[in-house]
Amino acid sequence: MNLVITMSRRFGTGASIIAKELSERLHIPVYDKDDVEHGMRENAFESEADAIRELAKYTDEMLNRFINLAISYNINIITGSMPLIKDDGLYNVGFLCRRDGSYETYEKVHITPDEAKSWGLSGGKMVQTFETDCAKIGVLICYDVEFPELSRIMADQGMQILFVPFLTDTQNAYSRVRVCAQARAIENECFVVIAGSVGNLPRVHNMDIQYAQSGVFTPCDFAFPTDGKRAEATPNTEMILVSDVDLDLLNELHTYGSVRNLKDRRHDLYEVKMKRK
Repeated sequence: MNLVITMSRRFGTGASIIAKELSERLHIPVYDKDDVEHGMRENAFESEADAIRELAKYTDEMLNRFINLAISYNINIITGSMPLIKDDGLYNVGFLCRRDGSYETYEKVHITPDEAKSWGLSGGKMVQTFETDCAKIGVLICYDVEFPELSRIMADQGMQILFVPFLTDTQNAYSRVRVCAQARAIENECFVVIAGSVGNLPRVHNMDIQYAQSGVFTPCDFAFPTDGKRAEATPNTEMILVSDVDLDLLNELHTYGSVRNLKDRRHDLYEVKMKRK
């Protein structure tokens, strides 16, 4: 991170002297605050919709960087989501980048009212699981985890781990994602991993504040933690969370669990399935 000193003219020559001395001692450049703010206004977009479409121009570059990281470090990467322009529509998408250089795309299906109003996002139509050399996984972006139908369809496809990248601005919004993620782990007898964005982006509307706590959740049965929490990060703090999960425990749960949410469904009364257009 690069540091700079900004100085406001309204504090007079005394502030200028202090800023200059700090700049020399700390080897940090000093800029006139009014000039900086003027430059920011000059380069500002007319609307948030214009800004997000400009950001979408960098999605291909970001994808290529993640693919290279997956190959270089010999890991599978589930990226955060980013804007993608497709057929003149704007979508919120992410990527599974495998260690062998291949990749898959997943789309956010449910768009929040604010995303539709401010950015003009459209909802995707893909609900699917992905094969990896570690497990069969599903990915739901943020708001999507609040709709149990999606993860149930993935569970019927054999999903073992559900990943939920998210961005929430308030603790209320975060709590919705977290509570629903824990419910998805119980009802689908799978592991659920949530990873959110923390920190602030001042002067960037709709992105200026963020709150998150990443975690790994499990079903609640005898072979798992009593509270269904395998690991948790420090709230609203940037950090790396490392956790091991045992997929064999899921197989035992499906057959010998004290409750069997997947097996005990009443297919004679109800079902959840994809509509094919």
